[in-house]
Amino acid sequence: MPRLLPSSTLVPPIALALVGFGLASAVHPQQDPDVAPGAYPPMPEGPGPVAELATPDRNEQGELLQYEESIAGTQVRFSMLPIPAGTFLMGSPPSEVDRGSGEGPQHEIQVEPFWMGQFEVTWQEYHAWQFKLDQARRAEPGPSDAWADAVSRPTPPYVPMDFEMGIEGCPAVCMTQLAAKQYTQWLSMKTGRFYRLPTEAEWEYACRAGTQTAYSFGDDPELLERYAWFFDNGDDKYHPVGKKAPNPWGLYDMHGNVAEWVLDAHDTGYYAASEARDAGRVNWPTKLYPRVVRGGSWDSDPEDLRSAARMGSKKGWKVQDPQLPKSIWYHTDASFVGFRVVRPLTAPKPEARARYWEADLESLLEIQNKQRQGGR
Repeated sequence: MPRLLPSSTLVPPIALALVGFGLASAVHPQQDPDVAPGAYPPMPEGPGPVAELATPDRNEQGELLQYEESIAGTQVRFSMLPIPAGTFLMGSPPSEVDRGSGEGPQHEIQVEPFWMGQFEVTWQEYHAWQFKLDQARRAEPGPSDAWADAVSRPTPPYVPMDFEMGIEGCPAVCMTQLAAKQYTQWLSMKTGRFYRLPTEAEWEYACRAGTQTAYSFGDDPELLERYAWFFDNGDDKYHPVGKKAPNPWGLYDMHGNVAEWVLDAHDTGYYAASEARDAGRVNWPTKLYPRVVRGGSWDSDPEDLRSAARMGSKKGWKVQDPQLPKSIWYHTDASFVGFRVVRPLTAPKPEARARYWEADLESLLEIQNKQRQGGR
């Protein structure tokens, strides 16, 4: 259920965020004299440096390994799990109980290998980008900072977007798909490795983890309590990541806790459509709504947590947003939506990466560019 905006907290909570990270007296780096106040510096030409991994991502035979990524200038570390290449039947069969519209026909998809976040992106990870906490900690610029600092970040929120559900170890929520994509760009610039949101096909493949049942643990929703936070046990809020049992590939909270953004537009007729579907390509959005979130959340019924279940974003996710025009960064009424990141083994060419990161509509791009120049 939507969380109501507290009337007494209509103040950008950047100071609260800094206090929470022990940075109340931190001083931001000096503004570049060649850049207007509040504006972003231009992205340097060419690729940025590649940071050393905390742990190896491949063994001597080139096989993918689970690895730890750390974000320079922060205390953030997160785990990425290898997802093997393979084929699977995407969607649900007509016989599946509580099957939703748009889940068929089933179709075979081939998936290339990638790494996926073992957990949903947490507030600690997200705030480092959202509130420029990596800059607040900075004594002097690091090797990748010129690239990372050029990535757009959200305008200050009018209220803390956790809605008092918790910060420590908890999944970040209430962001738009654009905000999630821009986070993955920033993460890519900070690390030198290509991160993005999963495609819808990748997400379902990873969720199923080799299974063909309604859930990754079988067909019985009575077992959900062991694997997921949902309406029956969620207590009207999200929970710290990783507290329930993982799926067979070691991914936590693929069912429930918070629903997760993918790259695709939501189209109930897409599975019945054609070559693009059969190839497992991204159904790139051409309008603002609806876009796909997967996995169900703490506010969902059991059928909405099935591996094949699909949900589309909607205008109602911004009802309480006091801004005009509505923010391109926040879904004030979607405290049940978060995301996790993936890293494909084979990254696209540099000139093709912007599509995975940047605003895809002129209306969004116009607002984003205005904000990049110091406007709001």
